[in-house]
Amino acid sequence: MKFILIIIFLFAAASAFAQKVMIYGGENHDVYLGCITCTQFHDESIWNENGVYGTKNNNLSIWSEFSDYGNEFSYLSPWNEYATHPPILVDDKGGNYGYFTRNQYFKGRTEVDFFVYVLNNYRWINENFREYVKDLYF
Repeated sequence: MKFILIIIFLFAAASAFAQKVMIYGGENHDVYLGCITCTQFHDESIWNENGVYGTKNNNLSIWSEFSDYGNEFSYLSPWNEYATHPPILVDDKGGNYGYFTRNQYFKGRTEVDFFVYVLNNYRWINENFREYVKDLYF
């Protein structure tokens, strides 16, 4: 069942995002954290485990549990349910897709299904990263 839901969200995301949607973090949202709608082959993609933003070994990666942006207890992390300064999602034309946060009460939290899916399933995605990424269709 989980696999079917993943496929549905992937197709919806692929058709919905002709734009490059990027993640910016930090208290002033001036720290680039990668592209969430780029393919796993793109240098800036959070899905590229060999890239700066997709590796678990870089301070700028939301997948690094040791970084401010990947640690679920950091006030800057999307994975913190009580984040006070979560990352924001914007496209390359200046469009705002909301705050990328698990904090469901944060005003302006993203309502885009694919982004909410990633937020709600980040632990599973992080633990099964290669399996999840091979099925992405951006």
